[in-house]
Amino acid sequence: MITFHYETDFKLNNENQTKVWVDDVVQKEGFNLGEINYIFCDDEYLHKINMEFLKHDTYTDIISFDYTLGKVISGDIYISVQRVEENAKEFNTTFDNELNRVMIHGVLHYMGYKDKTKEEKNVMRNKEELAITFLTN
Repeated sequence: MITFHYETDFKLNNENQTKVWVDDVVQKEGFNLGEINYIFCDDEYLHKINMEFLKHDTYTDIISFDYTLGKVISGDIYISVQRVEENAKEFNTTFDNELNRVMIHGVLHYMGYKDKTKEEKNVMRNKEELAITFLTN
């Protein structure tokens, strides 16, 4: 089950399509969907979580808490809509494309993909791009 929570004025336009898409990506990777909660917020909200739980005094676009058990994907994914907007401008892409990339990024972490090394980042980016093609097809 996927749920969406809003701590800001932002609202997804297509919650049902997004749910189907995320579930499709999870299944294509050989996992099952448990419970994923997306929490959309602003920079300050996510900064506070970053400080409290991770002890990082930085702004970020996403923080995910992984509750995955075996092949059942579950977790809470916090997304700063403000950071997504800024990243979209910086990376010369649309807000929707950047939002989709960030949304699936957290899920990919739950499936074991990492992004600490250059090689891991390349694999993660390729998985993100592939997942986004599933949404647009």
